[in-house]
Amino acid sequence: MDGDNDERELQTLTDHELMAAHVAGRDLAFTEIVNRHRDRLWAVALRTTNDPEEAADGLQEALLSAYKNAGSFRGDSQVTTWLHRVVVNACLDRLRRRAARPSVPLPEQDTDFGSLVLADQRDALGTRELRIELERALAELPIDQRAAIVLVDVEGYSVEEAATMLQCPSGTVKSRCARGRAKLATRLAHVRNPSADPSVGSPANDGGEGRL
Repeated sequence: MDGDNDERELQTLTDHELMAAHVAGRDLAFTEIVNRHRDRLWAVALRTTNDPEEAADGLQEALLSAYKNAGSFRGDSQVTTWLHRVVVNACLDRLRRRAARPSVPLPEQDTDFGSLVLADQRDALGTRELRIELERALAELPIDQRAAIVLVDVEGYSVEEAATMLQCPSGTVKSRCARGRAKLATRLAHVRNPSADPSVGSPANDGGEGRL
């Protein structure tokens, strides 16, 4: 029963308290952090890599690194922000190391793309088709642009937070997001305007500027 009591106590702690407990050597403290945020970390890894196997390996590497290097967490940001930085960078490192090859399609899943979801959804079927198109379009972006879009437009982090995670200037994140959004807007022009023929090009009023 002591183990059950300890587990229940851990569940009452904040993320920062759990990190401190883990660094101090308390059993299961890091496990509790992972249990709280595993789904979101997996989603970020999957969207960043567009490859379930790479995502699984990247997430495993990231969590192992976070476990070993938790003492480097200074506590000046959210624990989730720190974990996302570790996960994204582990995934990007894997993508940059591997030879260029066709991406493995993402499994069909009910994914909420936040601000990337277009406002003119009409029905459930259209929404599902849109999500599939968004997944495919996102996968076609260069990995640096994809990572910026995932963090800012999908996960909702600020440009400054994303810059910290990606270890680059805020201006670089803004530029990557702008270029990525422009490509997504062009790629998805036929979805936003079903009457448009994607083989002809983007409609005149779909210049690809700004957020989708």
